[in-house]
Amino acid sequence: QVQLVESGGGLVQAGGSLRLSCAASGSIISIPAMGWYRQGPGKQRELVANTGSGGNANYADSVKGRFTISRDNKNTVSLQMNSLKPEDTAVYYCNANVLRGGYFTTADYWGQGTQVTVSS
Repeated sequence: QVQLVESGGGLVQAGGSLRLSCAASGSIISIPAMGWYRQGPGKQRELVANTGSGGNANYADSVKGRFTISRDNKNTVSLQMNSLKPEDTAVYYCNANVLRGGYFTTADYWGQGTQVTVSS
C-alpha cells in the first residue's frame, strides 16, 4: 500500500505565499509522475501542476508564473505558491503515479487534501 501525506495549507491574504509539500511512503519502486490538483467550492477537481521524474513540469494556465512545482527527492513533491489570489481558494490534493513492488503497472494515489484559503 502507498500513502501520501500533505502539509502546508492554511489561510493567507491575497498576494501572499504558501508552500505545499507531499511525501509518499510504502512499497514504492518509483514514481514516474507527481502533481497537485485542486477543487474549489462548487467546482470540479482540476490539475494545478505536475512533474515527471526527469523534472519536466506542466502548469494550468491560471497558475503559470505564480506557482512552481518541484521534486525534492524521488518520493516528495512541493508546490510553491506566490502571488495568491482569492480564486486560488480550494482543497489541494497531491497525486502520485506509483510503480509498486510486485507490480508491473503503475497506479494512481491521492492524498487526503489540504485546505488553502486566500482572503481578499
